[in-house]
Amino acid sequence: MSGKPRLTYINGRGRMEPIRWLLAAAGVEFEENFVETKEQLEKLIKGGDLLFQQVPMVEIDGMKMVQTRAILCYIAGKYNLYGKDLKERALIDMYVEGITDLMQMVMMFPFSPAEAKAKNLASIEEKATKRYFPVFEKILKQHGQDFLVGNRLSWADVQLLEAILAVEEKVPAVLSGFPQLQAFKTKMSNVPTIKKFLQPGSARKPPPDENYVALVMSIFNL
Repeated sequence: MSGKPRLTYINGRGRMEPIRWLLAAAGVEFEENFVETKEQLEKLIKGGDLLFQQVPMVEIDGMKMVQTRAILCYIAGKYNLYGKDLKERALIDMYVEGITDLMQMVMMFPFSPAEAKAKNLASIEEKATKRYFPVFEKILKQHGQDFLVGNRLSWADVQLLEAILAVEEKVPAVLSGFPQLQAFKTKMSNVPTIKKFLQPGSARKPPPDENYVALVMSIFNL
């Protein structure tokens, strides 16, 4: 096995995508092992690799880590993306938790029944523009810095950019009333490691389509 982290998940965004984003932002190359069938998942479970019988799993530093937040915390700490002290870490945690709430809605949207899609899309737009994005617009305006915490790149910045781009895929003009976030998006997208991740051919996964939804439902018995 190489020294690169090895990511085990389906070939799609889901709960692994923020992990891909964070590793990429840290400039860390990684390998991927795609679960393509229910039988492959069952084999991993029977082999004892999945502590709670769930993916994602990341093999890193001799560990087989599961649980998305635990993995993200470890990566953020290991690669100096988790603040300089306990107070900064608390801020990063708060911001990430808020962004995660929004991203949960985005992640589940492709699985919406046809009759609920319009309603669920409207809910994503409302929550983004009325609850979540105003918070980060205010933070950036108040401290006048490029990054959310400590004026240096952190996990919170990476996850916020991921969320902005994911919501924009569904609501292209969602940032029209948020000039600070527009500037933030531009600056973050030009961080060299992130700019590389945003290029075609990177490990970033495309928006979920019908094939992705069908694959997830077949593997996880949804």
